[in-house]
Amino acid sequence: MCDDEGLAEDVVQEVFLAFWCDPPRFDPAKGRFGTWLLTLVHHKSVDAVRRESAIRRRTVPASEDGSEWNAPPGPGADEGAIVALVAGHVRDALDQLPADQRKVLALAYYGGYTQREVAAMTGVPLGTVKSRMFTGVAKLRNLLGPVVGDAGADLAGGLS
Repeated sequence: MCDDEGLAEDVVQEVFLAFWCDPPRFDPAKGRFGTWLLTLVHHKSVDAVRRESAIRRRTVPASEDGSEWNAPPGPGADEGAIVALVAGHVRDALDQLPADQRKVLALAYYGGYTQREVAAMTGVPLGTVKSRMFTGVAKLRNLLGPVVGDAGADLAGGLS
């Protein structure tokens, strides 16, 4: 959303500083913390982009063809914040799985190996690998569902 990594970092810092200075702003009765935090990031990002755009219009001359200068497109700070937040929760959830389930899931999803290759690497039958993966994914859904909400459907779709 910010199109500028430095601006995105400033926005994230502003959000965390705002929360640090006034934690009661978050009301659990109104929704989940992650949703609230990302909404706050979104609003601060919009404000920052508008502020930068106004400054740019006053200080940066238009190009020769009369069009405005635009920053190159790229991933927004909101996407990065979401990814980091979800990644932390996924790591925590994986740590709660039994070692055998965590190992087969890590080999399959992070290592990119097929179930057959995982079976050969771990020395366990293919059916056992499939069972461990199925059970591990089910546990991850239960652990991550309350945290990631609707995003959990995307995550679960990617894990099954």
